[in-house]
Amino acid sequence: MTSAKFLEGVSGGLADRWVGTLFTPAFVFWLGGGLAALQKVGWQAFEDFFTNLPEPLPIGLAVLALLVVAASGFVAQQFEFTVIRLLEGYWPGWCLPAVQRRLVRRQMRRFKAIDQRWQALNQRGLATLTTEEKQAYIRADLELGEFPEVGRLLPTRLGNILRASEDRCALKYGLDAIICWPRLWLVLPEEVKTELSAARSGLNLNARLWLWSMLFLLWAPIFGVWWPLLLGVGAAWLAQRWLVQAALVYGDLVESAFDLYRFELYGALHWPLPTNPAEERALGQELTAYLWHGSDQGSLTFTGPKS
Repeated sequence: MTSAKFLEGVSGGLADRWVGTLFTPAFVFWLGGGLAALQKVGWQAFEDFFTNLPEPLPIGLAVLALLVVAASGFVAQQFEFTVIRLLEGYWPGWCLPAVQRRLVRRQMRRFKAIDQRWQALNQRGLATLTTEEKQAYIRADLELGEFPEVGRLLPTRLGNILRASEDRCALKYGLDAIICWPRLWLVLPEEVKTELSAARSGLNLNARLWLWSMLFLLWAPIFGVWWPLLLGVGAAWLAQRWLVQAALVYGDLVESAFDLYRFELYGALHWPLPTNPAEERALGQELTAYLWHGSDQGSLTFTGPKS
């Protein structure tokens, strides 16, 4: 009786955990591997194996499978940042430098084509454009916003989108987004942090999906079946597309956080507030340098405590 209740409790707990684990990228990966293995060994051999197992062992195997899926999902999660950096185009200098240069030139050609289209429409004057041409103008203007300065182009669209959002903060306010962001984050309202965290989670989720999709390709040579190649490539393509869309949202939110709350950062650091845009850019550059290296400047006076 006690054993039966124990098994019932374990089974119930497993059911609850499977609900949370089902259809995660890790689960789909291992499910695909199981189906590929089943295709190779045959259903009859699989059925015979489980039929001959003693009664407690299926539950033990279910527990083990749950642990494998959960552990592999946790491990993959640690590589999200690395995957995003890889897909941005931050590759080691020794890693395919010719390919990197070629991809950067491709991004340059894309930028020039969009810029030429925008310039041609802009020179004609918005009042003279047809409805379709105005839509093309707006689309070109938005696409140009995806690019950083020409000298800072990265090999991929994803990398350029995220770098462009960082560069616009420096261009407008003199604040380096990479240096100032951790400090700005600490003074943001909780509701803003929630929105940013959700957007970042979308970015990370698609990076994780891309990683699992690439790993899914391994089932093809391991078990000698072809369909994991089709599914893996298709899922990776979709994940990359979704990753770009998530990056657009996240980049806009990061830039908006600087737009709306940068003076909160000034106040928290007791840094003098700028009085006009030109002065703000210079003060922002000084503040960035101060956060990065410190300063022994005697001419700048800290403001009083934030009220």
